[in-house]
Amino acid sequence: MDKAWLRLKGFKPAAMLIALFSLAQGIAIGMQAFGLSRAISVLFSGEPVNQAVMPLLWFIAAVLARQTIVWLQRRTAGRLAEQVTAHWRKKLAERLFERGPGYAAKEGSGKLVTLAIEGMEKFRLYLELTIPRTFDMLCVTLSVLGFVYALDVVSGLILTAVMPILVGFFILFGLAARKQADKQWRSYRVLSHHFTDSLRGLSTLRFLGRGRSHGRTIDQVSNQYRSATMRTLRVAFLSSFALDFFTMLSVASVAVSLGLRLVGGTMGLEAALVVLMLAPEYFLPIRNLGTDYHATLDGKEAWEAIHRVSDNSVANNTDDVAGTAHADATAKSLGQRSGLEQKSGFEKQSDLDAQPGLGKRRFADVALAGIYVSQDDEQRPQLQDISVALDPAARRIGIVGASGAGKSTLLDVIAGFASPASGNVIIAGNRLEGQHREGWQQQFSYIPQHPHLFSLSLADNVRFYEPDASLEQVKEAVKAVGLSELTARLAAGYDEPIGEGGRILSGGQKQRVALARALLGNRPNILLDEPTAHLDIETELELKETILQVTEGKRMFLATHRLHWMPDMDQIWVLDQGALVETGTHEELLSRQGVYYRLYTATGKGMAM
Repeated sequence: MDKAWLRLKGFKPAAMLIALFSLAQGIAIGMQAFGLSRAISVLFSGEPVNQAVMPLLWFIAAVLARQTIVWLQRRTAGRLAEQVTAHWRKKLAERLFERGPGYAAKEGSGKLVTLAIEGMEKFRLYLELTIPRTFDMLCVTLSVLGFVYALDVVSGLILTAVMPILVGFFILFGLAARKQADKQWRSYRVLSHHFTDSLRGLSTLRFLGRGRSHGRTIDQVSNQYRSATMRTLRVAFLSSFALDFFTMLSVASVAVSLGLRLVGGTMGLEAALVVLMLAPEYFLPIRNLGTDYHATLDGKEAWEAIHRVSDNSVANNTDDVAGTAHADATAKSLGQRSGLEQKSGFEKQSDLDAQPGLGKRRFADVALAGIYVSQDDEQRPQLQDISVALDPAARRIGIVGASGAGKSTLLDVIAGFASPASGNVIIAGNRLEGQHREGWQQQFSYIPQHPHLFSLSLADNVRFYEPDASLEQVKEAVKAVGLSELTARLAAGYDEPIGEGGRILSGGQKQRVALARALLGNRPNILLDEPTAHLDIETELELKETILQVTEGKRMFLATHRLHWMPDMDQIWVLDQGALVETGTHEELLSRQGVYYRLYTATGKGMAM
């Protein structure tokens, strides 16, 4: 039994019930063997036929009881599997949302979608089949063996001696099958991810004339998956043959032993028949477990992948003691300078009332203390020793730097999408973790470089943050971001499907839909990650005016390499190779003639970069 099962929600009470069903099933198997053997011995000895009626009825009742018990056991295991799968599906979705778009881009959305949908189904099947088989292996096997020992010690010793051999072969073949299943699961995820990316880039491939060459790549990936599947099946068939072969030999040995003693007169017919009927039943649980083990290896692999994604939460930092102490000291210093104090709970939206000097809305204080972020496959850290307190009066914060400087990573850290290896993000006096992270993420709207449009209507796409918003509210948001002209041209207006399978929108129109989402959400903070990087300069300048108008009265964090935005920023953070090298306003940074000055002048006053 896998020890990890003990941590599954609702496992223990369900396991006790399944174990009772397995024990009852073992007793029913014994009773049906006794009933049938008694009826046969009565008829064989020439006694009246009516003497065999009761044993036959006993046999039929035991068979019906066994089938009922098996049905109840499967139903219990199925309910447990559904309950556990629902819990882990929810947990996986929460963790994926916590980790944010950066994690999805790194892991591959195709792989994550496969894990969340097909992986969960394989996990459910794994639990539904493996848990009852495991308890059958314990309870049914021991029950049947007890009946055999009660009737014939020699047969019991033969069966007992063979079982360790079968278990040994099962383990050896299981390890080989596990290795092949690992390769098959990885190949399957690669195939799924490749297929998803191919669908997304189909129009691009056709435009570039790369359809045939990409088709050969798909064929190659498909063949890799086919080969991995056949290797797994080869091991599975070999394992099944070994189990069946040794099972057949052991049953034959028991039959020969019983026959010799039956001929010699030292063994009764009825007892011999019972033992002979019980011998195959003794090996049935391990054979079923072996068969289902190979059928559910993908489910076990999927569970381990789900477990890794779900339990390696961004909330779980493994800072060393020195690093944590340094970060805490830095946080305390920054907090004293910015007016931050440690509080017991996160400030809710209702608590963000008017505050003198901050306009109509009060914003949560933000400070970074000793932030360090690094990927295992990268030698240079993405962020290193970032310590800064946000100016309480700043409403527009620009995060700039050359490509690869760490702008998007810093934005992900602020949003709680990425967990620093050391250091802390302090929001409203609290470390950004646990319930404080969830509370903070309810305070901002996030607009990525390529906002996703769901396969829904225009109105439902705009309602992303506010599903219950009325159509009038949607219209106001759409009008504010300059999409009224577009909606007027749509045949179904606000009910026009967009996204996959619907109306195709330009890059600028997609960004305006994302802006409408943020405006309708009415959250105090807006995070923008390179929102205009893929647009031409004319469209960008037009969208820039809309963004500045829409974000009026809100606090905006903007990560960009287009520096023409910076004169409108209240505070600018300049990154260089993962380090925060300068902070200040546009005029202050130009006067210092440092990194920002060189970037600004090199790009023609921020118009290109």
